[in-house]
Amino acid sequence: MNSIPGAASVTASLDDPLYYLANFRFVLDWVSERHGDLLTAAERRLVADFMALPQSSQALLVRMVMRKGELFRSSKLAYPEIGDTQSALAPLVEAGWIEADPALGLVDLFRLLRLAELRQALAGEIAAAGLSPRASKAQLGEALAPWLEQSQRLEAWWPEASDVLAGEQIVRLTVMPWCDRLRLMFFGNLRQDWAEFVLAELGLQRFERVEATPGSRAFHRREEVDAYLLLHRLRERLEAGEEPATLEAEIPDVPEGNAWLNQRRGRLLFALGHAAERGGEEERALRLYAASGDGPGGQVEARIRRLRLLERRGEYRQAHALAIQAWDSAAGEQEAQALARLLPRLCRRLGLVPPEREPEAAPPRFDLCLPRAGMGGVEQAVAEHLSRPEAPVHYVENVLVTGLFGLLCWPALFAPLPGAFFHPFHGGPADLHRDDFVARRRERFAACLARLDAGTHDEAIWRTWRDKHGLASPFVHWEGLDEVLIEQALACIPAAHLRACFERLLADLRANRAGLPDLIQFLPGATGGPRYRLIEVKGPGDRLQDNQRRWLAFFRGQGIDAVVCHVSWQAEAMP
Repeated sequence: MNSIPGAASVTASLDDPLYYLANFRFVLDWVSERHGDLLTAAERRLVADFMALPQSSQALLVRMVMRKGELFRSSKLAYPEIGDTQSALAPLVEAGWIEADPALGLVDLFRLLRLAELRQALAGEIAAAGLSPRASKAQLGEALAPWLEQSQRLEAWWPEASDVLAGEQIVRLTVMPWCDRLRLMFFGNLRQDWAEFVLAELGLQRFERVEATPGSRAFHRREEVDAYLLLHRLRERLEAGEEPATLEAEIPDVPEGNAWLNQRRGRLLFALGHAAERGGEEERALRLYAASGDGPGGQVEARIRRLRLLERRGEYRQAHALAIQAWDSAAGEQEAQALARLLPRLCRRLGLVPPEREPEAAPPRFDLCLPRAGMGGVEQAVAEHLSRPEAPVHYVENVLVTGLFGLLCWPALFAPLPGAFFHPFHGGPADLHRDDFVARRRERFAACLARLDAGTHDEAIWRTWRDKHGLASPFVHWEGLDEVLIEQALACIPAAHLRACFERLLADLRANRAGLPDLIQFLPGATGGPRYRLIEVKGPGDRLQDNQRRWLAFFRGQGIDAVVCHVSWQAEAMP
């Protein structure tokens, strides 16, 4: 196996004025070498054509790719290291990488022109609409949008544009879909972008180096890339406000055998269903929830929302049949919690006996009345009130337990498995939230957790702390974990408790990483040996969330001391 180069070894020095071009060329070479079989002949020619452009034109194109949108004013494309903008643009226009004088819609016009320019360009339309010449951009846009839906070149909107703008151009980048495809094949997602190179070069992000395997890439078929891109675009259109009915018709099937793309498709179906439900399209919402929630790897949230919607519509019999089916199929904690609330209501409606279940016990609680909290918030106020030198209190929330898990299980989390790591900028394994993540590493996790049984977990945790400090991890938030906190935690928390918590994390990494108590109090000098207690803080009007309830129930079952502190504020003294 070959090692994937570290991020620091592939990023261009920021002392180089063309660092961004060097980074873009690196991605071109990387994708061409590792994913060349997923590129069409036309796309491979684009790579060659790009390298044949003058350097200034390459640099200008990359500058545009790394900015927001596809439309630009040429006056906004002035960069000292590139030189004359028009000279750099000309080869790009000739090669079709850039379109000069593109058609513009009203939204484009409002984004590109200043307010004074808009008032000149649309003077006739503003007067015809009876708008004040002093109207703001927002007012003009809102008033004109309903009846200016055409798309046309700038001079059609504004015949005097060339004189007023003194020859300035508006240009459109035409190759952004190709650049997004390259970025996707490199990163395996469209969440990361070109800024990763800069952040790594600045030392603001550091990444683990993982050995590469023959299967170390995100995609193995072009159809997978196509499906990902289409699902991503549909999600963008949904977030922009497009109707679920339109988008539903365009949802693609995913290539057979690709479970993680199927999960991604399921999440989009759920989002469409949620949008349809909010819009009053209940039949469509039910259909989308069913498509998202059914089958292996179905979305738990979709199944729960489908049942709640059926209940709200009075379709109790169908809701009951689906709920019983889920109850009998050994639902996970999140789903079981929802079903335990829903089934009794449905059974009462239908005159049936609900399935037996243990009532949810209220977690232990205590109450404090404190002076009103300042900037630190209610959690900090409780921590300061309770903390004593012999019993320190730390604000840890979702940092301590997950952090210790990440430190102990680092070798399993960063194991060089196919499809887990395939570029230098991984903050964690790419398959972290896929259904088979733990199964693929079960023996590795077992070896890590065995250290808790052997009593050698302290050594392993401190070794990772020293060797990996500052490297990106999905579980270790270094700024929230200092040596004092780790030392006190390892001294006071029994290994059996850590193992139980880590096993619960592994049972559902997505759902169980959140909901942990806000505070921990260490009692190193307690009678019978060091102890600790976990404290969930609730201010006035706040209540426990479902994931917090599940953690508290787990702690109760494990004999772990966990309480809820309800806070009220002292009345302020009258002057």
